[in-house]
Amino acid sequence: MAKIGKTKIVVFFTLIITVLTSVLCVGAINNVTAVKSDVSHLKIVLDAGHGGVDGGAVGTITGVKEKELNLSVVKLLENYFKNADFNVCLTRTSDDGLYGTAKKNLKRADMQKRKEIIDEVNPAIVISIHMNKYSGATRRGAQVFYKKGDERGKAFAIKVQDSFNEMETAVKKYTPLTGDYYILNVASCPAIIAECGFLSNPDDEKLLCDEKYREKLAYAIFKGTVGYLSEAA
Repeated sequence: MAKIGKTKIVVFFTLIITVLTSVLCVGAINNVTAVKSDVSHLKIVLDAGHGGVDGGAVGTITGVKEKELNLSVVKLLENYFKNADFNVCLTRTSDDGLYGTAKKNLKRADMQKRKEIIDEVNPAIVISIHMNKYSGATRRGAQVFYKKGDERGKAFAIKVQDSFNEMETAVKKYTPLTGDYYILNVASCPAIIAECGFLSNPDDEKLLCDEKYREKLAYAIFKGTVGYLSEAA
C-alpha cells in the first residue's frame, strides 16, 4: 500500500478544516483548491458500481438507474480529490460495463476487471459508490460498509459514516456495517462501499436525482476520507 507521509497529510488536514465552513455551498468545488498540499503520492481508486447491461437498483418513482447515479457521484468526488492534488483512478468513466468482449458470466468478468485495476494502481484506499434498495419503502439514508475483521477499513468507514450522519438531510444516525462484498474482499488496502441512499424510498430517490444533493454526498465522502487519512498517517 502507498505510504502516507504524516507531516504532509496532517498539514493538509489542518488546512482543509480551516476552510470547511467556507465551503457551505458544496457546488463551489473550486474552493477546495485552497487546501492543496503535497499529497499527490496518495493514490485513490473510485469505483462506480454496476454499468453497461447491469443497471443495478432502479428508482421506484422515476425509474432512474443506479449505475447512472453511481457514476455521477464518483465524478463529483473525483473533482474534490483532484482539486486537493490526490492521484485518482476511476474503475469506469462511462456507462459501459467492464466485461469487455465477454459473452457470458458478464458480472464475473466485470468484477475481475475492477480487481485488476485495483491491483495495478496499488492505492492507499478504495471507495466504491452504490445506491441501496430495500423490500420496504420506509428505510432511507446513506450507509457505509467495510470488510469484517479489517480494522483499518472499519476506521475508514466510521469517518465517512460520521460525515454522512452530519448532513442536514440525515434522518437517522447509522453506524457502519460489515459486508461480504467482492470489492472489499479483493482490496489489500482500506476499502469501503458507500451506499448513498435507498432508491426504494421516494424521498431518497428525489434527493439522489438532484445533482446539488449528489455534490453534498460527494463532499461528505471527501471530508470523511481526509479525516481518516489524517489519523491513519
